[in-house]
Amino acid sequence: MLQQLFFAIVAIAALSYAFRQFMTIRRNILLGKDEEISGDEGQRWKNVMLIAFGQKKMFKRWIPATFHLFIYVAFLFTQIELIEILIDGFFGTHRFFADKIGILYPIMLNTIEILSVLALIGTFVFLARRNLLKIPRFHKSEMTWWPKLDANLILIGELVLLAGIFSMNGADAVLQKLDPEHYHDTGFVLFSGTFGPLLLGGLSEGVLIILERFGWWLHILTVFAFLNYLPSSKHLHIMLAFPNTWYARLQPAGEMNNMPEIMDEVKSMMGLLPEGEAPAMDEELPEFGANDVFSLSWKNVMDAYTCTECGRCTSECPANITGKKLSPRKIMMDVRDRAEEIGNNLDSGHFKWIQEDLRNEANALTKANYDDGKNLFDYISNEELHACTTCNACVEACPVMINPLDIILQLRRYEILTQSAGPADLVPMFTSIENGGSAWQIPDDRDKWAVDAMSKD
Repeated sequence: MLQQLFFAIVAIAALSYAFRQFMTIRRNILLGKDEEISGDEGQRWKNVMLIAFGQKKMFKRWIPATFHLFIYVAFLFTQIELIEILIDGFFGTHRFFADKIGILYPIMLNTIEILSVLALIGTFVFLARRNLLKIPRFHKSEMTWWPKLDANLILIGELVLLAGIFSMNGADAVLQKLDPEHYHDTGFVLFSGTFGPLLLGGLSEGVLIILERFGWWLHILTVFAFLNYLPSSKHLHIMLAFPNTWYARLQPAGEMNNMPEIMDEVKSMMGLLPEGEAPAMDEELPEFGANDVFSLSWKNVMDAYTCTECGRCTSECPANITGKKLSPRKIMMDVRDRAEEIGNNLDSGHFKWIQEDLRNEANALTKANYDDGKNLFDYISNEELHACTTCNACVEACPVMINPLDIILQLRRYEILTQSAGPADLVPMFTSIENGGSAWQIPDDRDKWAVDAMSKD
C-alpha cells in the first residue's frame, strides 16, 4: 500500500508538471499569427502515416534510418509494457496482463525484448556517430554544447531505460521459479528467460526482489524524467511530427506564396494592369513579411519546435556546402529560441516588457502589448538570409516536412518591402524599378524604343 501511495504521488506530480510544460509549448506556438490550413485531408493523412509514422523520408539515408527504426519501433512497443506498469503501480498488481491475454503475453514480451536489443545496438551506433565518427552535420557552428549534450543525454537515457527493462524481466524470470504464487508465469522469454537465470540464478530471493523492484522503478522513473525533459529537448518531435506533417503545405515545393498587394503594385508600375484599373491604396501601408515570432504564422513556430536538429537540411543546402553562413537548421533553432525567450518573458509578467506607450493603460503583460526591443533579426543575420537560393533542398531533405524556406522568405520580404533595405547590390535595382519601371537606371521610358520604331515606320 505504501508503494502504491508513493507511486501515485510521483506519477501525478510528474504528469502534472509535464502537462504544464506542454501547455507552455502550445502557448508559445500560438504566439504566431493565425494561418488557415486547408486542402485534401486524404493527402494529409497519407503524409502522417507515411512520413511521420512510417518514416518514409528518413530512408533517403538508409543506414541511420535503419538504426533509428530500431529505436523508434522499440519505443512504440514498450508503451504496452508502460501501460501495464502504470496499472500495476496504481492498483498494486504485478504483471496485470499476464493472466488475461494468454499466449499473447509471452509474444508481447519477446517482441519488446528483441526490439530492445536492436534499440540497444542502435543507441551505441548513434553515440559512436555523434562522438567518435564526427559526422560533419553534427558539428556545425550552431551545434554548441547544449544541442550536442541534448542528443547524448537522450541516448544515455535510452541505455538507462533498457537497463531497467532487462533487470526487471531478468529477476522476474528467476522469481517465477522461486515464488510462482506472486510472480506469474510469463512463458519462455528469449533474453530474460535465458540470461536471467544464468546471471542471477545464484542470488537469494530477497536480493532478486530488490533487483526486480529496482528495474521496475528505474524504468518508470526514467519514463517520467523523459516526459518532463521532452519540452526542453529536440526530441519533442516524437510528439509534434504527427501534427506537423498533417498541417504541412500541400502545394508543390517550388510554388511560392505571392502577396496580392505587391503583385498589383508591380503590375501597375509595369503598366500590366487593365486600363482604368488601379491597385487599392490603403491609408496606411501594411507590414510585409515577418520580423518576429508574432508576424510568423503558428505553423512556422510549430516547425521550429518540431525540428529534430538532425542537420539534413543544412547538409543538403548548396549555400552551406559552398561555405556560406546560411544553415537552415540554425534558422529553425533561432525561431524556437526566440519563441522561448518571449514565452519566458510573458511568464514573468514584468511590466518592463510592455510597449512603452501602453504601460499606463495596460493591466497585464500580454502577447498584444509585448515589446522587448528585439526581433528575429537579432538572431538571424542578413548574410544568412540572402545566401539562400530558394532551391527548396532543405524542405525536400527534412524528414518531418519542416519548411525553413518559408521563414527565410518572410524575413527577406520584411527587410526589403517594409524596411526598404536589402543587399547593397540589389537596392539600386529595386529603386530603379520603383521609380522608372526598369531594372536599369535609364532616363527613357521602358517603351520608348517601341514608340521610336513605330514612328519611323
